[in-house]
Amino acid sequence: MHSAIKYALTAVVAAGIGAGGFAAFAQKDPKVGVTVNDPIGPAPDPSRVTATLPKDQVCTGQVGKMQMCKLYGDPDKPGPYMVKYIWYPGNFSKPHYHNNERFAYVVSGTWWTSTSTVYDERTTYPVHAGTVAVDKLRGIHWDGSRTGEKEPAVLILAGTGPNTTQPVDENGKDIVQQR
Repeated sequence: MHSAIKYALTAVVAAGIGAGGFAAFAQKDPKVGVTVNDPIGPAPDPSRVTATLPKDQVCTGQVGKMQMCKLYGDPDKPGPYMVKYIWYPGNFSKPHYHNNERFAYVVSGTWWTSTSTVYDERTTYPVHAGTVAVDKLRGIHWDGSRTGEKEPAVLILAGTGPNTTQPVDENGKDIVQQR
């Protein structure tokens, strides 16, 4: 019995020494524990990882109202896309739907949305930063940012193009768009 306890204690001590030696090795490894104060590494290889800096994002719309910035792909073309919407306080879209599902993540601010076919800002519901929402296929909705918000609602939308937006009347019927 004593030798079983002795072997067990020896194994525990050996494991502790081994772990301590590994920890000491890891602390001396210059590739581990780098901080923000250490020099930065090289830019990623664009054939493996791409990055679009804010200054390079192409945006349409109007500052103070609504802007849409293309982050990846193009919602007007076939394939995946990602866009950033900035809804400034006091601005909304009108009731509409899309031909594909779109996935939204609210980055900051409060995004106000409604599924009513009647445009009445009192029917909007607050969707706060950190929330994920889905514009369902042909799901009538409209959205924006209520007057009085302290900051714009910023959201990221992703989907598969081509994406179309179809306006509807108060009965939910398609409005024929003039070209």
